[in-house]
Amino acid sequence: MNERNRNYPEWDDNTYYTGPTEPPKNRGALVAMLLIFIIFLCGIVTVLGVLNIRLFQKLNREDPSQELAISFTTEETTSETQAPEATGEDREAKPAVHAGCTMDLQAAPKGVDTVPEGGGLSLQEIYAKNIPSVVSISCQSSRGTASGTGVVLSADGYLVTNYHVISGAQEITVLLTDDRSFTAQSVGYDAVSDLAVLHINAQDLTPARFGNSDSLRVGDTVVAIGDPLGVEFRGTYTNGIVSAINRDVSVNGRAMNLIQTNAALNSGNSGGPLINSYGQVVGINTMKIGAFTDKSGVEGLGFAIPSATVMEIVNQLISQGYVSGRPWLGIKGENFSSFYQRFYRVPAGLYITEVQPGSPAAEAGIVAGDILTRIDGESVSTMEALNNLLYAHQVGDSLSLVIYRAQGQATVTVTLTENKG
Repeated sequence: MNERNRNYPEWDDNTYYTGPTEPPKNRGALVAMLLIFIIFLCGIVTVLGVLNIRLFQKLNREDPSQELAISFTTEETTSETQAPEATGEDREAKPAVHAGCTMDLQAAPKGVDTVPEGGGLSLQEIYAKNIPSVVSISCQSSRGTASGTGVVLSADGYLVTNYHVISGAQEITVLLTDDRSFTAQSVGYDAVSDLAVLHINAQDLTPARFGNSDSLRVGDTVVAIGDPLGVEFRGTYTNGIVSAINRDVSVNGRAMNLIQTNAALNSGNSGGPLINSYGQVVGINTMKIGAFTDKSGVEGLGFAIPSATVMEIVNQLISQGYVSGRPWLGIKGENFSSFYQRFYRVPAGLYITEVQPGSPAAEAGIVAGDILTRIDGESVSTMEALNNLLYAHQVGDSLSLVIYRAQGQATVTVTLTENKG
Protein backbone atom coordinates (compact mmCIF):
# COMPACT_ATOMS: atom_id res chain seq x y z
CA MET A 1 0.00 0.00 0.00
CA ASN A 2 1.19 3.43 -0.82
CA GLU A 3 2.47 5.39 2.16
CA ARG A 4 0.21 8.24 1.26
CA ASN A 5 -2.93 6.03 1.40
CA ARG A 6 -2.58 4.90 5.05
CA ASN A 7 -5.55 5.66 7.29
CA TYR A 8 -4.24 8.56 9.34
CA PRO A 9 -6.76 10.75 11.12
CA GLU A 10 -7.43 14.10 9.68
CA TRP A 11 -5.31 16.87 11.09
CA ASP A 12 -6.27 20.39 11.52
CA ASP A 13 -3.91 23.24 11.84
CA ASN A 14 -3.85 23.19 15.64
CA THR A 15 -3.62 19.41 16.28
CA TYR A 16 -0.50 17.31 16.49
CA TYR A 17 -0.94 13.56 16.04
CA THR A 18 1.44 11.46 18.11
CA GLY A 19 0.37 8.01 17.06
CA PRO A 20 -1.96 5.54 18.74
CA THR A 21 -2.31 5.98 22.53
CA GLU A 22 -1.52 3.15 24.99
CA PRO A 23 -4.49 1.24 26.37
CA PRO A 24 -5.59 2.31 29.85
CA LYS A 25 -3.83 0.52 32.73
CA ASN A 26 -5.68 -2.14 34.64
CA ARG A 27 -6.63 -0.53 37.95
CA GLY A 28 -8.38 -3.62 39.36
CA ALA A 29 -5.41 -4.75 41.45
CA LEU A 30 -5.00 -1.25 42.90
CA VAL A 31 -8.66 -1.09 43.83
CA ALA A 32 -8.50 -4.53 45.45
CA MET A 33 -5.47 -3.54 47.54
CA LEU A 34 -7.24 -0.37 48.60
CA LEU A 35 -10.31 -2.34 49.68
CA ILE A 36 -8.17 -4.78 51.69
CA PHE A 37 -6.44 -1.89 53.45
CA ILE A 38 -9.80 -0.27 54.28
CA ILE A 39 -11.13 -3.56 55.71
CA PHE A 40 -7.95 -4.01 57.80
CA LEU A 41 -8.22 -0.45 59.09
CA CYS A 42 -11.88 -0.97 60.00
CA GLY A 43 -10.91 -4.10 61.94
CA ILE A 44 -8.35 -2.19 63.99
CA VAL A 45 -10.86 0.58 64.71
CA THR A 46 -13.44 -2.02 65.78
CA VAL A 47 -11.06 -3.71 68.21
CA LEU A 48 -10.00 -0.39 69.70
CA GLY A 49 -13.64 0.61 69.97
CA VAL A 50 -14.51 -2.54 71.94
CA LEU A 51 -11.59 -1.97 74.31
CA ASN A 52 -12.57 1.66 74.75
CA ILE A 53 -16.19 0.73 75.49
CA ARG A 54 -15.14 -1.79 78.15
CA LEU A 55 -12.80 0.67 79.78
CA PHE A 56 -15.44 3.41 79.59
CA GLN A 57 -17.95 1.14 81.31
CA LYS A 58 -15.49 0.48 84.15
CA LEU A 59 -14.72 4.15 84.58
CA ASN A 60 -18.37 5.17 84.56
CA ARG A 61 -20.08 2.43 86.55
CA GLU A 62 -22.75 3.68 88.94
CA ASP A 63 -22.76 1.38 91.96
CA PRO A 64 -23.67 3.33 95.13
CA SER A 65 -22.55 0.46 97.34
CA GLN A 66 -18.98 0.90 96.07
CA GLU A 67 -18.64 4.64 96.44
CA LEU A 68 -15.98 6.07 98.71
CA ALA A 69 -17.29 7.21 102.07
CA ILE A 70 -16.43 10.84 101.29
CA SER A 71 -17.59 13.58 98.94
CA PHE A 72 -16.00 14.06 95.56
CA THR A 73 -14.75 17.25 93.98
CA THR A 74 -14.45 17.57 90.23
CA GLU A 75 -10.94 18.10 88.89
CA GLU A 76 -9.47 17.57 85.43
CA THR A 77 -5.83 16.73 84.90
CA THR A 78 -4.05 16.47 81.57
CA SER A 79 -0.54 15.47 82.62
CA GLU A 80 0.92 12.62 80.60
CA THR A 81 2.77 9.69 82.10
CA GLN A 82 3.88 6.43 80.55
CA ALA A 83 5.12 3.40 82.43
CA PRO A 84 6.23 -0.20 82.10
CA GLU A 85 3.86 -3.11 81.83
CA ALA A 86 1.61 -4.14 84.68
CA THR A 87 2.67 -6.06 87.74
CA GLY A 88 0.92 -6.53 91.02
CA GLU A 89 1.14 -7.41 94.67
CA ASP A 90 0.92 -11.19 94.84
CA ARG A 91 -1.28 -12.65 97.54
CA GLU A 92 -2.52 -16.23 97.28
CA ALA A 93 -3.93 -18.77 99.74
CA LYS A 94 -1.90 -18.98 102.95
CA PRO A 95 0.46 -21.98 102.70
CA ALA A 96 0.93 -24.60 105.36
CA VAL A 97 3.44 -23.86 108.11
CA HIS A 98 6.10 -26.41 109.04
CA ALA A 99 8.65 -26.65 111.80
CA GLY A 100 11.78 -28.60 112.56
CA CYS A 101 14.01 -27.36 109.74
CA THR A 102 16.37 -24.41 109.83
CA MET A 103 18.99 -23.18 107.42
CA ASP A 104 22.50 -22.32 108.65
CA LEU A 105 25.51 -20.77 106.96
CA GLN A 106 28.90 -22.43 107.17
CA ALA A 107 32.19 -20.58 107.35
CA ALA A 108 34.96 -21.19 104.85
CA PRO A 109 37.60 -23.70 105.97
CA LYS A 110 39.89 -22.20 108.60
CA GLY A 111 43.29 -21.05 107.48
CA VAL A 112 42.25 -20.93 103.81
CA ASP A 113 41.81 -17.71 101.88
CA THR A 114 38.51 -16.96 100.16
CA VAL A 115 40.23 -17.39 96.79
CA PRO A 116 42.78 -20.14 97.32
CA GLU A 117 45.67 -20.54 94.93
CA GLY A 118 45.58 -24.17 93.98
CA GLY A 119 43.35 -24.83 97.00
CA GLY A 120 39.65 -25.46 97.40
CA LEU A 121 37.92 -28.07 95.31
CA SER A 122 38.33 -28.78 91.63
CA LEU A 123 35.43 -28.00 89.34
CA GLN A 124 34.74 -31.72 89.04
CA GLU A 125 34.68 -32.13 92.83
CA ILE A 126 32.34 -29.16 93.26
CA TYR A 127 29.91 -30.63 90.75
CA ALA A 128 29.98 -34.14 92.23
CA LYS A 129 29.44 -32.72 95.71
CA ASN A 130 26.46 -30.53 94.80
CA ILE A 131 24.56 -32.23 91.99
CA PRO A 132 22.63 -34.55 94.38
CA SER A 133 21.30 -31.40 96.12
CA VAL A 134 19.91 -29.84 92.94
CA VAL A 135 16.34 -30.62 91.81
CA SER A 136 14.28 -29.87 88.72
CA ILE A 137 10.96 -28.09 89.21
CA SER A 138 8.01 -28.17 86.80
CA CYS A 139 4.86 -26.11 87.40
CA GLN A 140 1.45 -26.46 85.78
CA SER A 141 -0.79 -23.41 85.71
CA SER A 142 -3.55 -21.89 83.62
CA ARG A 143 -0.82 -20.21 81.57
CA GLY A 144 0.85 -23.53 80.74
CA THR A 145 4.03 -25.17 82.03
CA ALA A 146 6.97 -23.40 83.65
CA SER A 147 10.23 -24.92 84.79
CA GLY A 148 13.05 -23.98 87.09
CA THR A 149 15.59 -25.33 89.53
CA GLY A 150 15.66 -25.83 93.29
CA VAL A 151 18.10 -26.62 96.09
CA VAL A 152 17.63 -29.22 98.84
CA LEU A 153 17.56 -27.68 102.32
CA SER A 154 17.07 -30.78 104.44
CA ALA A 155 17.13 -34.54 104.26
CA ASP A 156 13.38 -34.70 104.93
CA GLY A 157 12.26 -32.84 101.85
CA TYR A 158 12.52 -29.06 102.29
CA LEU A 159 13.59 -27.17 99.16
CA VAL A 160 14.25 -23.55 98.22
CA THR A 161 13.62 -21.95 94.82
CA ASN A 162 12.54 -18.63 93.34
CA TYR A 163 9.02 -17.40 93.95
CA HIS A 164 8.62 -16.48 90.29
CA VAL A 165 9.20 -20.13 89.37
CA ILE A 166 6.10 -21.31 91.26
CA SER A 167 3.95 -18.17 91.08
CA GLY A 168 0.42 -19.09 90.03
CA ALA A 169 1.20 -22.81 89.93
CA GLN A 170 -1.71 -25.21 90.35
CA GLU A 171 0.58 -28.24 90.59
CA ILE A 172 4.30 -28.40 91.34
CA THR A 173 6.40 -31.45 90.42
CA VAL A 174 9.94 -32.00 91.68
CA LEU A 175 12.35 -34.34 89.88
CA LEU A 176 15.42 -35.55 91.78
CA THR A 177 18.75 -36.44 90.22
CA ASP A 178 17.98 -40.14 90.82
CA ASP A 179 14.87 -39.68 88.62
CA ARG A 180 12.37 -39.96 91.47
CA SER A 181 9.43 -37.59 91.03
CA PHE A 182 7.30 -35.96 93.76
CA THR A 183 4.41 -33.55 94.01
CA ALA A 184 5.52 -30.57 96.07
CA GLN A 185 3.60 -28.48 98.60
CA SER A 186 4.22 -24.76 99.04
CA VAL A 187 5.42 -24.07 102.58
CA GLY A 188 5.72 -20.31 102.11
CA TYR A 189 6.86 -17.65 99.69
CA ASP A 190 8.00 -14.05 99.64
CA ALA A 191 7.46 -12.04 96.46
CA VAL A 192 9.69 -9.21 97.68
CA SER A 193 12.83 -11.36 97.92
CA ASP A 194 11.67 -13.74 95.14
CA LEU A 195 12.12 -16.81 97.37
CA ALA A 196 9.86 -19.78 98.06
CA VAL A 197 10.13 -22.91 100.19
CA LEU A 198 8.64 -26.22 99.02
CA HIS A 199 8.26 -29.59 100.72
CA ILE A 200 8.15 -33.09 99.25
CA ASN A 201 7.44 -36.37 101.02
CA ALA A 202 10.92 -37.77 100.63
CA GLN A 203 13.61 -38.95 103.01
CA ASP A 204 17.38 -39.32 102.92
CA LEU A 205 17.89 -36.40 100.55
CA THR A 206 21.29 -34.74 100.31
CA PRO A 207 21.03 -31.18 101.66
CA ALA A 208 23.27 -28.52 100.20
CA ARG A 209 25.84 -26.82 102.39
CA PHE A 210 25.39 -23.05 102.46
CA GLY A 211 28.34 -20.71 102.80
CA ASN A 212 28.29 -17.10 103.97
CA SER A 213 27.82 -14.72 101.03
CA ASP A 214 29.17 -11.87 103.16
CA SER A 215 32.64 -13.39 102.72
CA LEU A 216 32.55 -13.15 98.94
CA ARG A 217 34.95 -10.86 97.10
CA VAL A 218 34.92 -9.63 93.53
CA GLY A 219 36.95 -12.09 91.48
CA ASP A 220 36.06 -15.18 93.55
CA THR A 221 35.42 -18.31 91.50
CA VAL A 222 31.79 -19.42 91.40
CA VAL A 223 29.81 -22.05 89.51
CA ALA A 224 26.13 -22.52 88.72
CA ILE A 225 24.04 -25.68 88.31
CA GLY A 226 20.58 -25.67 86.81
CA ASP A 227 18.14 -26.56 84.07
CA PRO A 228 18.54 -23.98 81.30
CA LEU A 229 15.57 -24.20 78.93
CA GLY A 230 14.00 -26.97 81.00
CA VAL A 231 14.48 -30.54 82.16
CA GLU A 232 16.00 -31.61 78.85
CA PHE A 233 19.21 -29.83 79.87
CA ARG A 234 19.00 -30.46 83.62
CA GLY A 235 22.19 -30.46 85.61
CA THR A 236 23.95 -28.03 83.28
CA TYR A 237 27.16 -26.76 84.88
CA THR A 238 28.71 -23.35 84.16
CA ASN A 239 31.48 -21.42 85.85
CA GLY A 240 32.64 -17.83 86.21
CA ILE A 241 33.56 -15.30 88.84
CA VAL A 242 31.87 -12.87 91.19
CA SER A 243 31.60 -9.76 89.01
CA ALA A 244 30.15 -7.49 91.71
CA ILE A 245 28.68 -7.70 95.18
CA ASN A 246 25.85 -5.69 96.74
CA ARG A 247 24.54 -4.83 93.28
CA ASP A 248 21.17 -3.02 93.49
CA VAL A 249 18.89 -4.18 90.68
CA SER A 250 15.30 -3.06 90.10
CA VAL A 251 13.01 -6.09 89.73
CA ASN A 252 9.27 -5.50 89.26
CA GLY A 253 9.49 -2.18 90.98
CA ARG A 254 11.58 -3.42 93.90
CA ALA A 255 15.26 -2.82 94.50
CA MET A 256 17.02 -6.14 95.18
CA ASN A 257 20.57 -6.39 96.54
CA LEU A 258 22.19 -9.18 94.53
CA ILE A 259 25.44 -10.92 93.64
CA GLN A 260 26.49 -10.30 90.04
CA THR A 261 28.26 -13.08 88.16
CA ASN A 262 29.40 -13.87 84.63
CA ALA A 263 28.62 -17.57 85.05
CA ALA A 264 26.15 -18.38 82.26
CA LEU A 265 22.53 -18.27 83.45
CA ASN A 266 19.50 -18.85 81.25
CA SER A 267 15.77 -19.44 81.55
CA GLY A 268 15.37 -22.50 83.76
CA ASN A 269 18.38 -21.70 85.96
CA SER A 270 16.13 -19.72 88.28
CA GLY A 271 16.17 -21.14 91.79
CA GLY A 272 19.41 -23.03 91.29
CA PRO A 273 22.59 -22.67 93.33
CA LEU A 274 25.53 -20.34 92.90
CA ILE A 275 28.45 -22.18 94.50
CA ASN A 276 31.87 -21.04 95.74
CA SER A 277 35.19 -22.86 95.35
CA TYR A 278 34.60 -24.84 98.55
CA GLY A 279 31.39 -26.38 97.24
CA GLN A 280 29.20 -24.14 99.42
CA VAL A 281 26.03 -22.52 98.09
CA VAL A 282 26.49 -18.75 98.39
CA GLY A 283 23.48 -17.64 96.37
CA ILE A 284 20.23 -18.63 94.67
CA ASN A 285 20.26 -17.70 90.99
CA THR A 286 17.35 -15.47 90.12
CA MET A 287 17.78 -13.52 86.88
CA LYS A 288 19.96 -12.31 84.03
CA ILE A 289 20.01 -9.16 81.95
CA GLY A 290 20.06 -9.55 78.17
CA ALA A 291 19.53 -7.53 75.00
CA PHE A 292 17.43 -8.19 71.94
CA THR A 293 19.52 -6.38 69.36
CA ASP A 294 21.35 -8.30 66.67
CA LYS A 295 24.72 -6.63 67.04
CA SER A 296 25.03 -5.61 70.68
CA GLY A 297 23.87 -8.60 72.70
CA VAL A 298 24.49 -8.41 76.43
CA GLU A 299 26.14 -11.44 78.01
CA GLY A 300 27.62 -12.26 81.39
CA LEU A 301 25.11 -10.32 83.50
CA GLY A 302 23.66 -12.91 85.85
CA PHE A 303 22.40 -12.29 89.38
CA ALA A 304 21.89 -14.37 92.50
CA ILE A 305 20.23 -13.74 95.86
CA PRO A 306 22.96 -13.78 98.57
CA SER A 307 22.86 -16.77 100.92
CA ALA A 308 22.71 -14.41 103.92
CA THR A 309 19.40 -13.08 102.61
CA VAL A 310 18.21 -16.57 101.72
CA MET A 311 18.83 -17.81 105.28
CA GLU A 312 16.88 -14.95 106.83
CA ILE A 313 13.88 -15.40 104.53
CA VAL A 314 13.85 -19.21 104.43
CA ASN A 315 13.86 -19.66 108.20
CA GLN A 316 10.82 -17.37 108.53
CA LEU A 317 8.97 -19.11 105.71
CA ILE A 318 9.54 -22.52 107.28
CA SER A 319 8.58 -21.45 110.79
CA GLN A 320 5.53 -19.28 110.02
CA GLY A 321 4.79 -19.39 106.30
CA TYR A 322 5.45 -15.69 105.66
CA VAL A 323 8.05 -12.97 106.24
CA SER A 324 7.32 -10.65 109.13
CA GLY A 325 6.98 -6.94 108.59
CA ARG A 326 6.01 -6.86 104.91
CA PRO A 327 3.52 -3.97 104.46
CA TRP A 328 0.42 -4.77 102.43
CA LEU A 329 -1.98 -2.52 100.54
CA GLY A 330 -3.80 -5.18 98.50
CA ILE A 331 -4.15 -3.86 94.96
CA LYS A 332 -3.03 -4.82 91.48
CA GLY A 333 -2.83 -2.30 88.68
CA GLU A 334 -1.43 -1.20 85.36
CA ASN A 335 -0.31 2.07 83.90
CA PHE A 336 -2.93 4.34 82.37
CA SER A 337 -1.49 5.42 79.03
CA SER A 338 -1.47 9.02 77.85
CA PHE A 339 -3.83 8.03 75.02
CA TYR A 340 -6.56 6.99 77.47
CA GLN A 341 -5.85 10.00 79.66
CA ARG A 342 -6.59 12.35 76.77
CA PHE A 343 -9.44 10.27 75.35
CA TYR A 344 -11.38 10.04 78.63
CA ARG A 345 -10.11 13.30 80.12
CA VAL A 346 -8.87 11.56 83.26
CA PRO A 347 -5.72 12.20 85.31
CA ALA A 348 -2.48 10.28 85.04
CA GLY A 349 -2.26 7.45 87.52
CA LEU A 350 -2.30 3.73 88.23
CA TYR A 351 -5.42 2.02 86.85
CA ILE A 352 -6.53 -0.46 89.54
CA THR A 353 -7.44 -3.85 88.07
CA GLU A 354 -7.99 -5.79 91.29
CA VAL A 355 -8.57 -5.07 94.98
CA GLN A 356 -7.98 -8.07 97.22
CA PRO A 357 -10.75 -8.83 99.75
CA GLY A 358 -9.99 -7.86 103.32
CA SER A 359 -7.06 -5.67 102.30
CA PRO A 360 -6.46 -2.13 103.58
CA ALA A 361 -7.43 -0.84 100.14
CA ALA A 362 -10.75 -2.71 100.21
CA GLU A 363 -11.56 -1.46 103.70
CA ALA A 364 -10.92 2.12 102.50
CA GLY A 365 -13.54 1.70 99.76
CA ILE A 366 -11.16 1.45 96.81
CA VAL A 367 -12.52 -0.72 93.98
CA ALA A 368 -11.32 -2.07 90.65
CA GLY A 369 -11.61 0.62 87.99
CA ASP A 370 -10.42 3.45 90.24
CA ILE A 371 -7.33 5.42 89.29
CA LEU A 372 -4.72 5.94 92.00
CA THR A 373 -2.94 9.23 91.31
CA ARG A 374 -0.98 10.09 94.48
CA ILE A 375 0.32 8.56 97.70
CA ASP A 376 1.32 11.02 100.41
CA GLY A 377 1.65 13.72 97.77
CA GLU A 378 3.88 11.61 95.48
CA SER A 379 2.68 10.90 91.94
CA VAL A 380 1.94 7.24 91.19
CA SER A 381 1.40 5.87 87.70
CA THR A 382 3.08 2.44 87.81
CA MET A 383 3.33 -0.57 90.09
CA GLU A 384 7.04 0.19 90.34
CA ALA A 385 6.32 3.60 91.82
CA LEU A 386 3.68 2.11 94.13
CA ASN A 387 6.00 -0.61 95.42
CA ASN A 388 8.87 1.81 95.95
CA LEU A 389 6.62 3.98 98.11
CA LEU A 390 5.00 1.02 99.84
CA TYR A 391 8.21 -0.71 100.90
CA ALA A 392 9.59 2.55 102.24
CA HIS A 393 6.95 2.27 105.00
CA GLN A 394 6.27 -0.13 107.81
CA VAL A 395 3.27 -2.09 109.00
CA GLY A 396 0.93 0.25 110.86
CA ASP A 397 1.85 3.35 108.86
CA SER A 398 -1.04 5.42 107.47
CA LEU A 399 -0.96 6.64 103.89
CA SER A 400 -3.01 9.30 102.14
CA LEU A 401 -4.23 8.10 98.72
CA VAL A 402 -5.78 10.29 96.04
CA ILE A 403 -8.34 8.28 94.04
CA TYR A 404 -10.16 9.25 90.84
CA ARG A 405 -13.32 7.66 89.46
CA ALA A 406 -16.20 8.82 87.28
CA GLN A 407 -17.74 10.96 90.04
CA GLY A 408 -14.56 12.94 90.55
CA GLN A 409 -11.58 12.87 92.89
CA ALA A 410 -11.29 11.97 96.57
CA THR A 411 -8.65 11.43 99.23
CA VAL A 412 -8.73 8.35 101.46
CA THR A 413 -6.51 7.19 104.31
CA VAL A 414 -5.34 3.59 104.56
CA THR A 415 -3.38 1.85 107.30
CA LEU A 416 -0.88 -0.74 106.07
CA THR A 417 -1.20 -4.23 107.53
CA GLU A 418 1.21 -7.15 107.51
CA ASN A 419 1.36 -9.30 104.41
CA LYS A 420 1.06 -12.83 105.75
CA GLY A 421 1.34 -14.53 102.40
